[in-house]
Amino acid sequence: MRPALLFLLTTTVCAAPNAEQLARIPVRMKQFVDAGRAAGFVTLIGHQGRIASLEAIGYQDRESRIPMRTDTIFQIMSLSKPITCAGAMVLVDEGRISLLDPVEKYLPEFKGQNPERPINIRDLMTHTSGLPGSVPKGQGGWDHTLAEVVSAGAKLKLQTQPSVMWSYSNIGIATVGRIIEVVSGENFEKFMTERILMPLNMKDTCYRLPAGKESRLSAVYTDDHGTLKLSTIDRFRRGAKYPSPEGGLYSTATDLYRFYNMMLHKGTLDGHRILSPAAVEVMTTVQTGDLKTGFTPGMGYGLGWSIVREPLGMFRYNSMGAYGHGGAYRTYGWVDPAKDLIGVLLYQRTNGGGDVAEETNVFMAMAAAAIER
Repeated sequence: MRPALLFLLTTTVCAAPNAEQLARIPVRMKQFVDAGRAAGFVTLIGHQGRIASLEAIGYQDRESRIPMRTDTIFQIMSLSKPITCAGAMVLVDEGRISLLDPVEKYLPEFKGQNPERPINIRDLMTHTSGLPGSVPKGQGGWDHTLAEVVSAGAKLKLQTQPSVMWSYSNIGIATVGRIIEVVSGENFEKFMTERILMPLNMKDTCYRLPAGKESRLSAVYTDDHGTLKLSTIDRFRRGAKYPSPEGGLYSTATDLYRFYNMMLHKGTLDGHRILSPAAVEVMTTVQTGDLKTGFTPGMGYGLGWSIVREPLGMFRYNSMGAYGHGGAYRTYGWVDPAKDLIGVLLYQRTNGGGDVAEETNVFMAMAAAAIER
């Protein structure tokens, strides 16, 4: 019996990430701060169910000399999209909606578009609905309700027929949020808080930042002809009506890690089932065939996720099938099931999203390089 026990123990020992490689990451990220590329970063690497590295580099507010902290709160922008799609999948799991349901079934204002076939919910989540990127200025924004914004979007001319082309659409994901609201009979923000955020104990993730947490919110910066300057963007959004399913969440690196860990573990975390394994599988399977998708090479698209579908997409050391999402202000998060790896990179700078930032490419490759299997 004793040799058998020894065999069991030795086969379940898992290698930790390479400590020397992990130590290189904050050093490299500090070089970006020193070069004026960003005021500061928070980086997180999760491996085999635990946080292997959590680092704060630089400043949360450079002008006030407030250091970046590991619990600094960020506007995560489009990292909100997969979370919204997860909310919709809760309703699919419960049999309250189907992915192939026409949008007009729940939102009659979409009947006026008259495409060759009605836009369905799957089209919205894969960015193949044909809807434009956003509503015109004056018909959207923080002073409008979700119903008002989506109603304006329903009146827009389609760019293409559904499923013909991939085209990133904020109004498409906003429409997913509005369907959640109509079908559940609850305010979108309330539904998402009760069905996703609270069960996952994402305690610092919200659509409206409490006054008591404003001191932890990172400032936003912009590159002005090579000089990093404080942005005039309203980061607090006090009194906002619009929850922005496509980009409205505030969050932290550790909260996002909990959401990604739930996805990695097929819909459960700490004994709480959020999604069925079937829901996670369909979300993280390429749904867009051979269509050119995403902002970087080699990617396909699932339901709310950009997914590595061919070797070209492995340029950041991602495995085939790894999935993630970037956001404006250069936020990025990803899950690599083959490596049992989760990564989060948060900073706040305009001038393009996290999908295409050099800092994202560097961090992702360095994180994957630390994993020894």
